[in-house]
Amino acid sequence: MSITQFMQRHFKHFNARETLEAAEAYRQHIEAGGKMMVSLAGAMSTAELGISLAEMIRQGKVHAISCTAANMEEDIFNLVAHDQYKMVPQYRDLSPSEETELRDTGMNRVTDTCIPETVMRHLESKLLEYWIEADQNDQQFFPVEYFQRLFAEKHLEPHYEIPPEDSWMLAAYEAGIPVYSPGWEDSTLGNIFASRVIDGTLKSHSVIKPGTAMMQHLVDWYLTTQTQHDIGFFQIGGGIAGDFAICAVPLILQDLQKEAKLWSYFAQISDSTTSYGSYSGAVPNEKITWYKLDQDCPKFMINSDASIVAPLVFAYVLGQ
Repeated sequence: MSITQFMQRHFKHFNARETLEAAEAYRQHIEAGGKMMVSLAGAMSTAELGISLAEMIRQGKVHAISCTAANMEEDIFNLVAHDQYKMVPQYRDLSPSEETELRDTGMNRVTDTCIPETVMRHLESKLLEYWIEADQNDQQFFPVEYFQRLFAEKHLEPHYEIPPEDSWMLAAYEAGIPVYSPGWEDSTLGNIFASRVIDGTLKSHSVIKPGTAMMQHLVDWYLTTQTQHDIGFFQIGGGIAGDFAICAVPLILQDLQKEAKLWSYFAQISDSTTSYGSYSGAVPNEKITWYKLDQDCPKFMINSDASIVAPLVFAYVLGQ
């Protein structure tokens, strides 16, 4: 029995039904010629979502990514240092002294997975060369463009520790789809960059294009793409990765006062509680009031663990 057949046979009610219907609507959206924006919050790259997401990108089922900067860098961390990661299956039982031991041995814990500090310093050494070069030449680039240069110059290839086809960042680079990382400073490498400005290694922050320039790029992408395609939105988690990208439409309509289609499909995987007032927990209908979604847009809210649900949805869309 295939994954698709399994879901069709067993996913009848509650979050299972919502998952199946969201996956089927996603597939129909793509088959009708639509494009899809996927947003990534949480530690999806460390959860190795790249195994399924990269294949979605290669097969033309994902056409733009909006992610936390941590997801962007952690996909590359995993690509080049996977064998140095440490698993801690009993993470719920760790004492403060055991957490301290992990820290002192250079391990940064994300739930049951520890990322080695060494990979962060490895990437810092190369990126710092790029930042200094841009600083000296008065150049500006988006954060993702520095990572793309690592791929273009094949700096990372000798260090691959997972199959390169399991890296969604590499797949996005090879497919030429845009990757947006709002709030890049809220990441390890963003912190490192800020520290190099503070200590004088870099003259200023100007070698990184600001978030408003990133929004302009997204708006241009949306306006260009919508001329021939409906555009859907598949949101994993919430937060800035989701809200930054989905706000492109109300920006066009209300602030630029230009015509634009609303997002034509929406699905979210979230474990947030609606009543707390968070964006992450906001039900899809709330987005109608913000000029993000139309009342007739297919809308799905799956309250579950994205590390379980997203690969299932992607497998269904891929026909696996």
